Amino acid sequence: MSALANKQNPSPVASAQPAAKIVPFSGKHGSRFNLRQAGLTAVCNVVPPIAVLALVLLVWQVLCSSADASLPSPHQVWQESYDLIAYPFFNYGPQDIGLGWRVLVSLQRVAYGFGLAAVAGVIIGAIIGQSVWAMRGLDPIFQVLRTVPPLAWLPLSLAAFQDSSPSAIFVIFITSIWPVIINTAVGVRNIPQDYRNVAEVLRLNQLEFFWKIMLPSAAPYIFTGLRIGVGLSWLAIVAAEMLTGGVGIGFFIWDAWNSSRLPDIIVALAYIGIVGFALDKLVAALGKLVTRGAMAS
Repeated sequence: MSALANKQNPSPVASAQPAAKIVPFSGKHGSRFNLRQAGLTAVCNVVPPIAVLALVLLVWQVLCSSADASLPSPHQVWQESYDLIAYPFFNYGPQDIGLGWRVLVSLQRVAYGFGLAAVAGVIIGAIIGQSVWAMRGLDPIFQVLRTVPPLAWLPLSLAAFQDSSPSAIFVIFITSIWPVIINTAVGVRNIPQDYRNVAEVLRLNQLEFFWKIMLPSAAPYIFTGLRIGVGLSWLAIVAAEMLTGGVGIGFFIWDAWNSSRLPDIIVALAYIGIVGFALDKLVAALGKLVTRGAMAS
């Protein structure tokens, strides 16, 4: 009887056990860990290039510090081209402007030529990828034309347009369109058959199939071609401007060579490299955003 009573009425000692304490979760440790990890990643990505650059500058300074050196040393470049480095947007006249303005002029031409190449390349590549007959007829011709150097197109473009600015834009267009066409065609040919079957079940027309099936599936290939194309565009505009003139960065290099200003040429090359690197990273970031990380970096 007492045992049954004890079962039904627990002892006060047993019921007086303290309840479990609820500790609110705070994300401080997680945020600290993420912040530390981000800092380590930044250090690992920034420190090695800076160290290599410092080593290159040191070797360059040692090799070119003598009086009979054919190239200027980094110290000489800094002394003689300080205005170009420190003030990229000065404007003292039609031809006496900073390298920042010259880069913007070149970028404007690249935007026109590469924009046209991107649109036309995606459309033509989609047609080649979809049609076997188009691929057999056009692919060999495109494979031959894409091997023509950019400057080889310049005389024809000057004869056709009779003006330097559209000629340079055409050279950019004809140089950058080939990787866009080829990569788009490969991406369209690699669309899974299941996607095509779904399009047939839903009875999508050609325009709907292009926007809803083809472009999303081939986007990683398309942006790979765009990334290659924008690099070729920047190479082509610098080479074309050396011959067509104007106020672009390419003509500045040619004019500096004619005036024997080697330090100015080195500074301009640094500008070209930095801008080309930025363009590549911009297209790569846009590709990752559109493809949700499916594009290879």
